[in-house]
This record gives sequence, structure tokens and C-alpha cells, in this order.
Amino acid sequence: MGYWKGRGLRGNSFEQLINYTNEIYEKNNLALIEKIPTPIKPIELNNSNHTISLAYFEKKSTVDYIGVAQGIAICFDAKETAQKNLPLKNIHEHQIEFMEKFERQKGISFLLVHFLFNDKYFYLPFQDLKQAWERSIHGRKSIAYEDFQYEINLSKNYVLNYLEIVNQFL
Repeated sequence: MGYWKGRGLRGNSFEQLINYTNEIYEKNNLALIEKIPTPIKPIELNNSNHTISLAYFEKKSTVDYIGVAQGIAICFDAKETAQKNLPLKNIHEHQIEFMEKFERQKGISFLLVHFLFNDKYFYLPFQDLKQAWERSIHGRKSIAYEDFQYEINLSKNYVLNYLEIVNQFL
């Protein structure tokens, strides 16, 4: 497995926004969605402040979030990019396989994507992701910004209401 050492919390504000949104969903009995932590094995610990300074990933992660919304199982991964496309190298084969199996069980899988260059958020259904993934084997290795169809607007109270778009796919 890969090593992790001081890479910081990439995409942390996007993740905080999703976590806040999920808290609002839970408070309003709309959904129960949990962040799935990536299992790590600590190698070096800083005893003075109880932090991990070196660790390795114990196993491959599946997706970032999993849960249920109004009786429908959902899972998704959150991706953030500063480019005007989403590089598919940021998505791993085992994640595609997991999402595909999840869909076979009648769940809904998707990506939430944040484009930093214009601060826009999008919902990418698994079917679109899978088509891009298969196309990337012999073609384009990213999904162009223009190919994202389902923009998620940030509400005035900072909720990223992605369930509104998920509902369109039910």
C-alpha cells in the first residue's frame, strides 16, 4: 500500500461542506450518510501532541461516503480539481468496481466534483463515470468540464443539496 506523510488535507473544505450538508440531511430526517475513513497503520507517532507523522494505508478504500436516503442506498466519492477537467487517474479501478457492485444491488453511486477554477459543484452519475472510464482505456484520460451536466447550487445557508439531483435519478 501507499505511504502518507504530511500531504495535508487535500479537498478538506469540500469535505467539510459535504459533512455539514450530511448533518443537515440527518437533522431533517432526509438521509443518514457517513464519511468512511481510509484505514491507516501508524508507523511514527509524535508523543508530545499525539499526532501521526508517518503511516501507510492498510487497504484500498472504497468510496468516501455511504448511507441511505429515504430508503435508497447511496455511495459516492468526492473529487476536487483545479483543472478544467477531472483526471481519471484520481479514480481507482477498485472504486469503479465497488460502485458497480453497489449499483447491482439497486443502490445509487456517483461522484460529487468540485471545480476550483470557478468554484462550481457537480453531480456525476455512475453511468457517466463508467462510460468515461471505459473510454479512457484507449482514449481521453479525463472528463472535460463541459461534459458535466448536473450542477449543484450552494444554498444561502451553505448546504450542497446533492440529494435534489439524486432524486432525479430515482
